[in-house]
Amino acid sequence: MDRLLVLARHGQSEWNLKKLFTGWRDPDLTELGVEEARRAGRWLRDQGYGFDVAFTSNLKRAQRTCSLILGEMDLSDIEVIRSQALNERDYGDLSGLNKDDARDRWGDEQVHQWRRSYDVSPPGGESLKDTAARVLPYYIETILPRVMAGDRVLVAAHGNSLRALVMVLDRMTPATIAGLEIATGIPLVYRLKADTTVLMKTVLERDIDQD
Repeated sequence: MDRLLVLARHGQSEWNLKKLFTGWRDPDLTELGVEEARRAGRWLRDQGYGFDVAFTSNLKRAQRTCSLILGEMDLSDIEVIRSQALNERDYGDLSGLNKDDARDRWGDEQVHQWRRSYDVSPPGGESLKDTAARVLPYYIETILPRVMAGDRVLVAAHGNSLRALVMVLDRMTPATIAGLEIATGIPLVYRLKADTTVLMKTVLERDIDQD
């Protein structure tokens, strides 16, 4: 049994490019983001991966990434399940602000805490701990049973919703999760054991010039 779980952060969004806090705001992908998603699909296809079901968030940058990946793999007709539980963390009052402007206003250390710490939330928004409180139950109740039943599963979501998952899968701590950055458009490939822990992890990346 495969027990295949692939996590993919969406490609670059219009607000990533502008260095804006995005959260639950809903910008689309840039041209680069579209190519990142397509390239991820080609990598997965060329390595012989396939999927039976895909999960994504309620936000268009993740949904479009999911669609582009599956399109490159000729899998556009598989089941795709959307859920708000996989949305990016809510950045609250920071949403729409430029990150450099935020650093000028509140200082580098405070903004870094808001972005990377486990349990410090921005004003009016969610911490990573808060994000995990909705992502992990959804993973345990809805996604994991599909993986354990033998379905090959793609999750196309966001930097922080995926950080919450990776923290559990990779057995990271609140201290070590601060240093984790999940790149846009680079698939993380997991194979799980029968006890749901990780058997093997691969970061699927190769030189862009090879495409």
